Amino acid sequence: MLKITVGFLLGIIVGLAFGPSTQFLSPFGDLFLRLLQMIIVPLIIFTLISAVNSSNPKEFGRVGVKIFIYYMLTTAVAMLVGVIVGGWFNPGVGMELTGEHIDVPEAPSLIDTLLAIVPTNIFQSIVNGDILSIVFIALIAGFVIVSMRHSAEEKINDWGNTLYNLTQAGSEVTFRILNGILQYAPIGIFAISASKIGEQGLDVLYSLVRYVGASYIGVAIQFIFVYLLLLMLFKVQIKRFFKGVWGALITAFATSSSLATLPVAIRAAEKAGIRESVSKFTLPLGAAVNSDGSAIHYGIGAIFAANVVGLDLTFASILAIVLAGTIASIGTAGVPGAGLIGLSIVLTEVGLPLEIVALTAGVNVITDMIFTTCNVTGDLVGAAVVDKSEEKYAISSYPEESNLA
Repeated sequence: MLKITVGFLLGIIVGLAFGPSTQFLSPFGDLFLRLLQMIIVPLIIFTLISAVNSSNPKEFGRVGVKIFIYYMLTTAVAMLVGVIVGGWFNPGVGMELTGEHIDVPEAPSLIDTLLAIVPTNIFQSIVNGDILSIVFIALIAGFVIVSMRHSAEEKINDWGNTLYNLTQAGSEVTFRILNGILQYAPIGIFAISASKIGEQGLDVLYSLVRYVGASYIGVAIQFIFVYLLLLMLFKVQIKRFFKGVWGALITAFATSSSLATLPVAIRAAEKAGIRESVSKFTLPLGAAVNSDGSAIHYGIGAIFAANVVGLDLTFASILAIVLAGTIASIGTAGVPGAGLIGLSIVLTEVGLPLEIVALTAGVNVITDMIFTTCNVTGDLVGAAVVDKSEEKYAISSYPEESNLA
């Protein structure tokens, strides 16, 4: 991962030095993103089926309950952090609405979101890249294959084992392709960071310095007082963890895409010592539904909007922001335009104009980098924490492994 770090730092230097002229590098970055996006669907399908088949139903149920509790708690805390840091920095004071119009995608209702998880056409969902539907398809297929492998009927049992072997073969092919993609990663990360920094520069930061500062400080607080504390509480080796996941965090920061980072994150979890049965289940799920960085974004965005229009938020309004933002960050994570939808839900909840989003458009690239890094870190920390909590069950299930250790 040293090469990825060097590529990222060189990209920043080149972007600052040559400015907009670095845009000729953007196709090299786009190629890297397309390669990552290409591998996402097979990666989710094969890793989830494999994860379901490598765990017994009791273990699978425990992991599922634990990771969802983790998602809800850390997202609620992240939303609260965003509101508190927003109130501390007070971004937006003295600014006015620009009159610009923002086309916000229509926010889906809770019922529509839940129904959309179940596809009407499996192949169409795969082609469209509907991540929540793909996760659902993979989990159902995994459960069916498990039941076939444990069938008393010999023919069904053989078919189940054949399907499992095919899945394992597909997983091996997918990860071999991923390894090839990661060889190109330093060049791709260099091109993305150089073109983004070159396009934005530092001038755009000055007009919204409080907003950007609040965003980065909010994520720093989430890192230190939530993620690090959880890692220490569950006795995860922090040095090994961050050494293993560093490449995934750099990729998340450069690409601003949790889904595009998923292939790198799954490989990084392995280096961090997280068991595959946990990481291959929790990370695809986290990429689809967990967004701590987005929750911080919504909290700061709501305070920013309130300051622009001169609205003094009451305790009830702040509570409504926290609740709406927590639900929005989880419920819209896998939806196109999720950032706009989620922020619009929060602003609507307290009667603030959606045009506020236009004021932050100039620095979205810069803030999205840190929010995405927070999203991916939250997923990886969740996988590590759940894996550590499952250690005693793994030892009791496989005592010979503990003796070897």
